[in-house]
Amino acid sequence: MGLKSILIFVKAKDDTKDNTGKESWNKDGLMQRSIRAIKEAVPEILLMTDVALDPYSSFGHDGIVKDGEIVNDETVEALVKMSLSHAEAGADFVAPSDMMDGRIGAIRNAFEKNGFNKTGIMAYSAKYASCFYGPFRDALDSAPGFGDKKTYQMDYANRTEAIKEALQDVEEGADIIMVKPALAYLDIIREVKNTLHVPVSAYNISGEYAMIKAAVKMGWLDENKAILETLTAMKRAGADMIATYFAKQALQLMNDY
Repeated sequence: MGLKSILIFVKAKDDTKDNTGKESWNKDGLMQRSIRAIKEAVPEILLMTDVALDPYSSFGHDGIVKDGEIVNDETVEALVKMSLSHAEAGADFVAPSDMMDGRIGAIRNAFEKNGFNKTGIMAYSAKYASCFYGPFRDALDSAPGFGDKKTYQMDYANRTEAIKEALQDVEEGADIIMVKPALAYLDIIREVKNTLHVPVSAYNISGEYAMIKAAVKMGWLDENKAILETLTAMKRAGADMIATYFAKQALQLMNDY
């Protein structure tokens, strides 16, 4: 179909979840086996992998929990182990989606020390605490077991923090900057694109996908037109890359033009 890259996530079994995330760097874990299998079958595809602890956390949070709080530094140590295991399995890019402070620099340093200087990092630099993540969390059974993720994800009313976080991640070694979500954050995509000189990615997330699908089911929208218009809006805002569940459908529509 012409699809050149994929971003993969895992749904971990309940008996592999704990508060350390150790399953995330298991060399024979689901993610690691998937990376090897995909690269063996389709070696030319650019393979990006999600790096975060929430699929593996018994609390459903992106970090290790102590006394009811997410601890940053211990989480970063776990994320480094996870990233190295993905690189060893053959990932072309790791995509840390956790929003812990300092994790991009720590992962980049670990890659350099372990000979993975060609493995890229796509940093979720501007990831907002959004209500639109719901369908994804339901699918992965990774909703927070307590509280929410507002202590480490960004306030959706804050624009300037996105630039600060993106600049910091580039300084620490990020190759691509991610803005997530996309549709309600087109201004953020443009702000980041205007400020930085690295590729900018936008994530057309599950809630955005579900809204179109639901409206189409009700007969309120033309699905093909809605897909192309919303993806074009993200591109127009400045996205060099778009992660979307509409990928195959969008490719088919574009090929038909």
